[in-house]
Amino acid sequence: MAGMFRRDYKIFFRYPMNAIFRIVEPVAWLTPIYFMGKGFAINGENVGFAAYTGNGDYMAFIILGVILSSYVSAVLWGIGYSLKQQMDIGVLESNWLTPIPRITHLIGQTLFNVLITTLNSIGVALIIWLLFGFELNFEKILLAILTALPMIIAIYGFGFGFAALVMLMRDANTLVDTGNFIINLLSGANFPITVLPRFLLVVSLSIPLTYGYDAIRGMLLGTRTVLPIHQEQMILVVFMGAMVVLGVLVFKWLERRCKKLGTIGMH
Repeated sequence: MAGMFRRDYKIFFRYPMNAIFRIVEPVAWLTPIYFMGKGFAINGENVGFAAYTGNGDYMAFIILGVILSSYVSAVLWGIGYSLKQQMDIGVLESNWLTPIPRITHLIGQTLFNVLITTLNSIGVALIIWLLFGFELNFEKILLAILTALPMIIAIYGFGFGFAALVMLMRDANTLVDTGNFIINLLSGANFPITVLPRFLLVVSLSIPLTYGYDAIRGMLLGTRTVLPIHQEQMILVVFMGAMVVLGVLVFKWLERRCKKLGTIGMH
């Protein structure tokens, strides 16, 4: 995994403009949200938003969603897209001949991406705070991080199964874009899930990731949560164990399927 980390490090810093745009782009997307929120405010207060969430600080609400959803993207792109790249240049089979467990190989593909995502999220949050301001309960930041850890590990479990799907279908871009969009949309990354139509709300509540966003916002912003925070934390722990086991099983099953079809090295 250390070798994969060094490889991704060298590739990333060969293109320094990518590092700059990873900060500039989120700030550019968040800036219109700030002014739109100001446009809908009444006497400087976002009473409509506060009625849904229990807190009128919509920038803090959005920035937490952006940070957490960036880890979903980091894992899906890190595992799925890197796998497709290896298939395209014809090195996947030779890479997998090395005496490294497949799961270790997949995790190694994301380590640098997750680190850069963390540093990038800190930078974006700092710039947004300096430009527009938002308030967080920093006394509970450690508890929020501990709550986020099982959620991120569970995302890895999902990523294992997702990698097998990429290997089977040999198409990463469409799968990653679609999967990333749907997951973040239905789990309430950028808005309170209570605004969803009832049939979509049922789907949202069936996604454990929803409770991760909800619990962390409840801790740091004091927003109303769907369930008590300790129950949402328990859901995340169960989700973590179930997704890791299920993701590994799905990956191994589809890997055997691809071996039988002889499609592992195809693109």
